[in-house]
Parts: sequence; structure tokens; C-alpha cells
Amino acid sequence: MTYDVAAVRERFPALKEGAAHFDGPGGTQVPDAVADAVAGALTAAVANRGSVTAAEVRADQIVLDARRAMADLLAGVPAGIVFGRSMTQLTYDLARALAKDWNPADEVVVSRLDHDADIRPWVHAAEARGVTVRWAEFDRESGELDVEAVAGLLGPHTRLVAVTGASNLLGTRPDVPAIAERTHAAGALLFVDGVHLTPHSVVDIGALGADFYACSPYKFLGPHLGVLAADPELLEGVHSDKLLPQTGAVPERFELGTLPYELLAGTTAAVDFLAGLVPGAGTRRERLVRSMTALEDHEQVMLERLENGLARIPGMRLYGAPGRRRTPTTLFSVDGVDSAEIYSFLAARGVNAPAGSFYALECSRWLGLGDAGAVRAGIAPYTDESDVDRLLDGLDALTA
Repeated sequence: MTYDVAAVRERFPALKEGAAHFDGPGGTQVPDAVADAVAGALTAAVANRGSVTAAEVRADQIVLDARRAMADLLAGVPAGIVFGRSMTQLTYDLARALAKDWNPADEVVVSRLDHDADIRPWVHAAEARGVTVRWAEFDRESGELDVEAVAGLLGPHTRLVAVTGASNLLGTRPDVPAIAERTHAAGALLFVDGVHLTPHSVVDIGALGADFYACSPYKFLGPHLGVLAADPELLEGVHSDKLLPQTGAVPERFELGTLPYELLAGTTAAVDFLAGLVPGAGTRRERLVRSMTALEDHEQVMLERLENGLARIPGMRLYGAPGRRRTPTTLFSVDGVDSAEIYSFLAARGVNAPAGSFYALECSRWLGLGDAGAVRAGIAPYTDESDVDRLLDGLDALTA
């Protein structure tokens, strides 16, 4: 499987502006096919979903195509794919719905490794129902969330465990299948935040053991919206608030208002683009597995080049243990230099590597970085060696 990064880069109009983008963890650039799909849906005749007019049929087909695309990407089923404004919105909606069946004797488990979108919805839902929140803490040196750190908090009253598939701040990846096994043995549900994992790895929600899995297409070359995946039978037992005329069928009953057809068309295009990163035949799922495996190999090579370069820079401080199983994401600071200054210095050189806590507030505080965080550099499908070298050259200039 040959990953041709030069050919991939040709498909991203934004790269012609000349910047080296390490801001992918906050949202990737989009390929031409995604922009064309969004524009095509906006300029074609669409209406509310139906089966009478051509516009209604087109809208319905866009939705069905997007459900199938996301099911292929996540190894789920189309009837279990829910679309929403964002992962945050979907998680809040789900938390409120599940909490209807909680009582004050119950407990939920959240992790300090997580983005706040996989913490605060559960904390707020627990507070509303008088439920106890238990915190799983990760190792500050390695950035790893040990299985026992979660398992030790489980008990007969645990209703749900929320954990990330990969830290958006450090890139570290908890052993989700092992956590799922312990969670289910305790009779609880597992919610996995897959926002940062999905762009960088082959995802199989069944193999992960996730009861609920959430992600964001704009993190894997698509438009801005959120996706929740689950077993349709499980969703049948979840009752969220909805308008009276709205259908009670799954998954539509979780989707409030008219769906953004143009964004769904772009999501399908993004999944198809990922499936075609390397040539080959097969079903879309088979092509996705092949392409995402090749992408992961490419991104790990870029990550190794970056981490080796960072390690030789005087005063450089890396967070999380390099070389561990992780997504291609680095978090670093330079002794005596404010991270915001590093961000601005690199930006002036056409290198986009932002600084902050990136909504992983509990993680940043646990690392001792406070709310300000540090500089994050993430590898994306379009990252090549010249990008990495420009980042390292900029840091060399900064520290010279």
C-alpha cells in the first residue's frame, strides 16, 4: 500500500495559500471533492425529505447516503447513525436523555484525559439528578490512562463510563476494549469520544466495545457537524425530548429540526475521499481499512520525524511519552518562552501550530499547564516532510 502524500496534497485548495498546517486536531482542511459536494447540494433543488417531488427525493437520498458512509467508516449500521450540530450538542442531548433513568444512588465515571465535551455533559446531567461523579486520573509523565484507573472506580451503581478514544491534547490512546470489558462487567454503558481517534485510525465500534461513539467530520476532512453511532436497538430505549409532530423512529427522533443536507453531502464525500487515499478495489469499508492503515503508517513516520527533531531543541519540553501507541499529536513548550509567543512566532513564518488547552481543560490542569496549555502540533493526511522541517526550522530560529 503506497501512500502518495504529494498526490493527496494536490486535492486541497487551501494548501495553495502556502501555510504548513499543524492545526488539524482543531479541524482539518478540506479536499476539493468535499467542497464540490457541499456546493452541489446547495445549488441543486432540495426540500424537506419526502418521496413525491424530485427535491424531496434528493434530500432524502443525501441523508441515507451519509448514514451509509458513516456506518462504513465506523463499522456500524446506518440505522444507528445520528447527525447533529456538533459532537458537544449530541453528547449533551444524550446525557440528558439517559439521565432521565438515573437516581441519586447511581454513579458515572469521567476521565481527566478527556476533552470537556466528554466531561461536562455527564457532570451536568449527574448534578441535575443528584448522581455521584467519579474521576479517572491519568499518569502525568506518560499521559496514559490505565485500565485500572477506570476499573477501580466501577461498582454496582455505575451507570455510564465516558472515555476518550484518543486524547486531543496528548494523542495518547487508552485501551478502550479493555475498559469496555470492565465497564460491561459492571453492568454499565460505555460512551467513547472518538473525535480525535477517527481521523487517524481504522475504527470499529464493535471491536472497541463502545455502546455510544461520537465523532466530528470536520476533523477528518469533512464539514462542521457531529455524528453519534450506536446500536439501533440500544437507541430504541433512549427517549430524548422532541417536538410532537416529529417522528419517533430511530435515528430520526434524535435529530432536531431539518438536517443540513449540504453538510451531509460533504460528509459522504469526505468518507469517499478517505476510502480512496490509496488505490484498490473492494467495498467502501474494505477500501477505508486499506487507506486508513496506510495513512496511519504515513502519519507515524511524520510524527517520528517531528518528535526526533523536537528532542534536539534546547529547552524543549514534551508532554506525554513519545513512542507510545498514540495519534500523531505532540504537545510541547519551550523553557522561558510563553507558548502564545511560540504560536505567534511560528504563524509569522507560515506555520500553523496553535497554543492552548483546546478544551481539554481538565487534562491541561492535571499536567500542571493550567488553562493556558502549551503548543500543539498535529499531523494530518496532507502533512509532508517539508511541513515538519518548516516547523522545526521555526523552533530553531526561536531558540537560537
